[in-house]
Amino acid sequence: MVKKEIKAVKEESKKRNFLESVEISINLKDVDLSDPKKRINEEIVLPSGRGKELKVALISSEEMKLKAKNADYTFSPEDLSKFVDDKKSFKKLANKIDFFVAESTLMSNIGKNLGVILGPRGKIPRPVPPGQDPTALIENLKKSVRARSRDRRTFHVPIGTREMSDEDLYNNFVTVYRRIVSKLDKGAGNIDSVYIKTTMGKAIKVETGDLND
Repeated sequence: MVKKEIKAVKEESKKRNFLESVEISINLKDVDLSDPKKRINEEIVLPSGRGKELKVALISSEEMKLKAKNADYTFSPEDLSKFVDDKKSFKKLANKIDFFVAESTLMSNIGKNLGVILGPRGKIPRPVPPGQDPTALIENLKKSVRARSRDRRTFHVPIGTREMSDEDLYNNFVTVYRRIVSKLDKGAGNIDSVYIKTTMGKAIKVETGDLND
């Protein structure tokens, strides 16, 4: 049934003059979201990718920077001091970047000085041990989405773009849905409803029963 709704949401929403995302809206039930341990906070690698380019920044020593050819931004430990002194500029930068990766030895400094900016945005860096090549991690992050409920029973997760094939969107949908279900105490029993929509389009309810077997 999910494939039918994916097809319908693309057909029923008129084309826009920008690349629309396709996202799912998940409504939870019987979950105590006042308890942070019950909240959804997942990074999920989409098997068919995001359908658009994501920006990943690396904060590391020069040695690691030389290995990471696929990072969109690279920052040195010295840059951290500049960010601390000019948090306003760093906020603007953080809003442009989808994911951060950092050499593990710098994580304490980043958390202490910039965690107040990165934490609420769900962008605390993924740590990489000194000497390790972060290329594969960065590549996966470029295909990833964040699923975060915070304290709200309804939350949204992008699964791609309108230009992607129905099959690719379906594969991404299934991956996201099943990961979230796996994190709930009652599994699919904690899902009240699921909708799918394009950025500006009408939301269509998705029947997920066949995914719960």
